Amino acid sequence: MRSEPWYHPVENEVTLLKLDDLDHPMKRVYQLSKVLEEDSKRVALTQALTLDAARPMMGLKGTYGLFGTAQCWDSIHQSRMPLKFVSGVILRTSFAGQDTPGLPDKAELRLRDGSVVDVGIYINDDEDVSLFKPGRRVRVVYALDELKKQPAAEWGVSYVTTALEMAVSLAEVASRPGFMERWFSKLFAYRRRTPS
Repeated sequence: MRSEPWYHPVENEVTLLKLDDLDHPMKRVYQLSKVLEEDSKRVALTQALTLDAARPMMGLKGTYGLFGTAQCWDSIHQSRMPLKFVSGVILRTSFAGQDTPGLPDKAELRLRDGSVVDVGIYINDDEDVSLFKPGRRVRVVYALDELKKQPAAEWGVSYVTTALEMAVSLAEVASRPGFMERWFSKLFAYRRRTPS
């Protein structure tokens, strides 16, 4: 069952990242809903690819509603669509070369379990990129929307990961990692990637 193609803004917007229960103040710097309000072409193209039967291996499957529709947003807010929450402390930021030159667009985070992951930096206001500094906490939530092309490797479900919201703390929550901590972090990350 598919929704009518069109973008439906989130009414009485419900946010997914709860920021009021934290010991340190955070600022919500990104909401996909705000981006889609301004980019109807992105919504239309995504929906068209989903509905295009001539391209059975390309685009979203539409399991939880067409991208950007009321049904899709309801699936997200009711947790019918799988969501992935990531929270960690920034070790460093970098520029991957895809956006405005010189502005960081990627952050390396240390998670609670000690692992290190890279996340994209998503912002609605360019000035907020200055908030992404080592020692600050980042929280992000992603939607895992099924792709038409199935199955994924090892017979799992193939998803596209779309950032829905991102927040960053307004002050340092952890001391900056020293040289040795960064070196060990890279060494262990390298060892995990290389076969024994």
